[in-house]
Amino acid sequence: MNRSTTRRGARLAALTASVVAGALLFAGCSSSDPLGASGGASAASDGPIVIGSQAYDSNEIVAEIYAQALEAKGFTVTRQFSIGQREAYVPTLESGAITLFPEYSGDLLQFLDKATTARSADDVYAALQKALPANLEALDQSTASDQNSYTVTKAFADQYGLTSIEDLSKVSVPLTLGGPAELAERPYGPNGLKSTYDISIGFQATGDTTLDALLAGTVNVANIYTANPAIQTDNLVVLKDPKALFLASNVVPIVQKDRADEIAPVINPISAKLTPEGLVALNVKSQVDKQSPAVIAKAWLAENGF
Repeated sequence: MNRSTTRRGARLAALTASVVAGALLFAGCSSSDPLGASGGASAASDGPIVIGSQAYDSNEIVAEIYAQALEAKGFTVTRQFSIGQREAYVPTLESGAITLFPEYSGDLLQFLDKATTARSADDVYAALQKALPANLEALDQSTASDQNSYTVTKAFADQYGLTSIEDLSKVSVPLTLGGPAELAERPYGPNGLKSTYDISIGFQATGDTTLDALLAGTVNVANIYTANPAIQTDNLVVLKDPKALFLASNVVPIVQKDRADEIAPVINPISAKLTPEGLVALNVKSQVDKQSPAVIAKAWLAENGF
């Protein structure tokens, strides 16, 4: 159920190679297709817009929303979805092989600047703009947030009176944290929990079975993202974070700076419409209703007047 671990490593390698190959193929291409009858700037004068996504359903849905909105305005779009972890796709962004990517402000900032002290949504967004490589730009962030959290079952919370992360100090049994393998080295992982809250915790790499491990009791604390509908459907408790171990992490489009002026008028209005509740609803359609990202994106665009 974690953002970066829902596809196989083999597909990651293949798609990363495809992105680079695609960038070379498209380098000499151009399109003069205008933005429809409404007028405006011509679409994609420097070739197709290559849109990437993480190997995470919610992220792929937002990427598909971007893709369909741009196509409706006459742009040629190439999809390179489910690439994987930041270690894989950030270099493709830096190289220019990917044009546009839906990101999460806090997670990306902490990847680029592990020592950042920014925590609020506005501070994180401002710091991210400064931390990005020179060829990249952050378009408008949305209010929609999909943040890291430490989450427990309601039964475990009730047993030990847990409402916040600092309450974990009251637990009398050994604590084991479940999450993606890379969580072990993240600033908000076990070491961050120790330095921020003085709580020692074991770690088990549970990958895309994190939710199952939590529900089965294999782990008793899990790294679950806050837009995951399982928090509601499985009656989980997201522990409050009074010492701001986790950064605010709003959905934010990252774009090649030399394409920002043509892309922003299409994508910024989408960010303005994407809300926290709306993001959870998109995830429900994916994970509960089993709809495809293309179907979900098309419906969302229609419902929101695009």
